Amino acid sequence: MPDLDAAPRPLTVAGLFAGIGGVELGLKAAGMQTKLLCEWWEPAQAVLEHHFPGVPLHDDIQTLKALPDVDVVTAGFPCTDLSQAGRTAGIHGEASGMVKHLFELLEDASPRWVVIENVRNMLALDRGTAMEYLVSEFERLGYRWAYRLVDSRFTGVPQRRQRVIFVASRTEDPRGVLFADDAGERPESDYREDAFGFYWTEGNTGLGWAQDALPTLKGGSGLGIPSSPAMWIRDAEPGRAIVTPRIEDAEVLQGFPRGWTEPALKRAKPGVRWKLVGNAVTVGVSRWVGRRLLTPGEYDETGQIILPKGMRWPTAAWGTPDERWAAAVSLWPERSSYQHLLDVVDTNEAPPLSLRATAGFHGRLLRSRLRYPQAFSDALKLHAERMAEPAPVA
Repeated sequence: MPDLDAAPRPLTVAGLFAGIGGVELGLKAAGMQTKLLCEWWEPAQAVLEHHFPGVPLHDDIQTLKALPDVDVVTAGFPCTDLSQAGRTAGIHGEASGMVKHLFELLEDASPRWVVIENVRNMLALDRGTAMEYLVSEFERLGYRWAYRLVDSRFTGVPQRRQRVIFVASRTEDPRGVLFADDAGERPESDYREDAFGFYWTEGNTGLGWAQDALPTLKGGSGLGIPSSPAMWIRDAEPGRAIVTPRIEDAEVLQGFPRGWTEPALKRAKPGVRWKLVGNAVTVGVSRWVGRRLLTPGEYDETGQIILPKGMRWPTAAWGTPDERWAAAVSLWPERSSYQHLLDVVDTNEAPPLSLRATAGFHGRLLRSRLRYPQAFSDALKLHAERMAEPAPVA
């Protein structure tokens, strides 16, 4: 006789393109167990080995011959060829094209769920070719699928980060995972006005401007050169008003504990930690997905419309091998308690933006036609002047 009082076994996970384990850490928090990790980059491998001891780690998806018998397969495949900050070579580029190996592995595997995460630009690049490829491959294999663009701020972290979450299954309805929750966008009144994030590498056509948040953390260069955003602390004194977060702050902005990527220092320069964090999946996003994988909800079909092939990909959609529909849901499944930017970034330790970076950004800003607060421009000018002053003699 079965033991009716026994707790159900946790869902098991195989993490492909695992990075530093953002997906797997979130799924673990939801109660799942990781049985396999696959990651080729040595600094990321060092992080995974430290935080997931005892979990088999394969070093190259191209040589992974088969998937283990697991419930969930995750694949945050490289965004390098899809993102606006990358090469935009497309889904068949050298890096992003690695996703083809996922479909080869799925030919002979039967997971209950497949979860994919990637950049928003995947919906628009090359007229949506990347999404059409993913959807068509899942349909070919007999999967039902759904995807939703979400903003990481719904998890409470002060980082405006929009990513596509894609869920597919042969046996289950992925709509109950991705569409059951919809809180609507957080009102502006929830955000404080004491700090604003921006990208100092921009200034010609955009700012990456974010109130009480930082713009999307980026991976930076393959050489390990940090690519951190900056922040304007409105009431701080000159020299301390324009600063950049530290890597430990960035880890928290992605939902990791401080110091999560320290093990990478065994195999790489410190700047590589920025690339690791910038490429990661926000932990709170995968935790939400994990909870819904365990307990799918109900999907309200109100507002959905048919999605003919060749149409522009919306921010949320679902389909089967026989039909495709656009879903009427927001980028905000939930509204978790919000962590304000100045409560996350240690402003006493945050380094000031350099004179060269400040002057270059301010110059581009003044020449542009962008709209921005005059007080922000004044703060940049004062910051540059303070940074140009000779260092005090000890």
